[in-house]
Amino acid sequence: MNLNILKSLNNKTVILTGFVFVSGLLLGDIFFGNSKDQHVEHDHEEVTSNEETIYTCSMHPQIKQNEPGLCPICAMDLVPVITLQTEGEEIGPDEIQMTELAIKLAEVQTTIVKRGIPEKAVHLLGKIQADERNIAQLTARFGGRIEKLFVNYTGQNVRKGQKMGVIYSPELITAQKELLEAIKYKESNPSFYKASRSKLKLWNLSESQINDIENKEEPMLFLNILAPISGTVTRRHVATGDYINEGSALFELVDLNRVWVMFDAYESDLSWLNLGDPIDFTLPSLPGKKYSGKVSYIDPFIDASTRVARVRVEMDNRDQTFKPEMFVNGILRSKIIENLDELLIPKSAILWTGKRAVVYVKVPDREYSSFLYREIVLGPEAGNFYVVAKGLAEGEEIASNGVFKIDASAQLAGKPSMMNPEGGKVSTGHNHGGTPMGDEEMNSMDSSDEDIETDDIKDVSETFKQQLGELVNSYFKMKDAFVASDEQLVETEAKTVISSFNKIDMTLLSGDAHIKWMKLLAPIENNLNGIFHMKGIEMKRSHFSVVSSKLTEAIDLFGIVSNTPVYLEFCPMAFDNKGAYWISDNKEIRNPYFGDMMLKCGKVKRELK
Repeated sequence: MNLNILKSLNNKTVILTGFVFVSGLLLGDIFFGNSKDQHVEHDHEEVTSNEETIYTCSMHPQIKQNEPGLCPICAMDLVPVITLQTEGEEIGPDEIQMTELAIKLAEVQTTIVKRGIPEKAVHLLGKIQADERNIAQLTARFGGRIEKLFVNYTGQNVRKGQKMGVIYSPELITAQKELLEAIKYKESNPSFYKASRSKLKLWNLSESQINDIENKEEPMLFLNILAPISGTVTRRHVATGDYINEGSALFELVDLNRVWVMFDAYESDLSWLNLGDPIDFTLPSLPGKKYSGKVSYIDPFIDASTRVARVRVEMDNRDQTFKPEMFVNGILRSKIIENLDELLIPKSAILWTGKRAVVYVKVPDREYSSFLYREIVLGPEAGNFYVVAKGLAEGEEIASNGVFKIDASAQLAGKPSMMNPEGGKVSTGHNHGGTPMGDEEMNSMDSSDEDIETDDIKDVSETFKQQLGELVNSYFKMKDAFVASDEQLVETEAKTVISSFNKIDMTLLSGDAHIKWMKLLAPIENNLNGIFHMKGIEMKRSHFSVVSSKLTEAIDLFGIVSNTPVYLEFCPMAFDNKGAYWISDNKEIRNPYFGDMMLKCGKVKRELK
């Protein structure tokens, strides 16, 4: 071989070797951080550690194994789990430290806890109803026969005192004769005379009618039925020629010059409602027009079946714009009733377990970002924020994005976390494909809190849509098991859902679609395993809520092949009034979070694809 060629190859080999060496140093510096105590030279015994090294994925920290390899979800290289500590720093045993690279990969953001006046826009649904104080019922005070009617249909307007019909009654004639007889004893027995007049008054005869009977000295054979108020006839119970008994209903009249707008308010909204609060509302039947009023009454009771309280707004209706039973959409922008400065934190900073609210507080004065698990007590919801009742102080810094990533790291390191508040080492086994996973994988409610765009992805394989549709169909049966509150049946159906999930072929997706499915894959898988393995129906329901949320995102993103409509439904009472969604193939509300306890609690939010 030519000597020059050999030299050239040797030079290229040296250059390549040098490039690989330098690249290795740079990658080691990125993943492990710089340490002042690192030594270039060390023997094999120094490398060997008594503790087994765990390898994980930077994007999917729930993945772990005891040897290097590729992430089974995203195919990224696994990196060893390391503990960062700089010289002179005393790191608490429960602190979760992260390098700047890890912070960027997890998209962790923080916010300062501040005081403010909580404000919230409360959306309310309601109907127009008649003012109950302006409803009059005409009933028969005595038996008889309807001789003639001047009001022949519902919806007819009448004035107070207007003649509505004529009635013939033998009882009334007898009572009039008693009055004419009593007149003879007016001086000697005045009580008998007064009793006779009073009897006719009770039968709804006016003073002028009674005086006419006395003056003419003969009874009236027919009595006019007069309107007690001005208004609209909403019910007509009789027709000409009908025989009626005492107490029979004749007409119902409603004065619609003033009406009530009755809104339904859920329990979680009541702390934001106060008498006198302004409400703006619109009517679908009157598009383009806006109205406003003030809260005049809040129902002191909660309806046991609907779990709502009625909120009333009174409106002038002399132009008859509002008609009873019209639907109304209202919005009330309110400050909390106490109207005090409160500690506020964004919703995105909070992790829910169904019973506890958890945040991660950043430890100050650390070279590397360090966080501590903390349970807090929350007050009312305030739009995109929550009031903190207990557990945080003004000026503290908390993670507001990427919180699930921090929690996953805490679980992996055996430190206090959302589903393992006492901490402790967890299983390091990993078995992909729907078989039992490590404890922290089952407990991870959601491995990604990143906002996934819900715009349609074009050109999704019909086969993938079919597979996703089959997953949703198996989900429906699991949902019904939650409705029945049958824990054993839930586990049985969850196993079927896991099987359907594992049949989905992610290789059918490419590009942006593939990346977005990867973001959904881990939280769906982890929480399905949580439903199957965790004990207690309430714990299973907490995992079910995350599965429902992520499946909704998947349907919105990719679409599904389904023979039936698919609906997104919402229960505002789930998880201590924080609310939770589920997917259903039926518009009828059957609540999987409470079962028979509050079977009808909830509402349809929208129809999915």
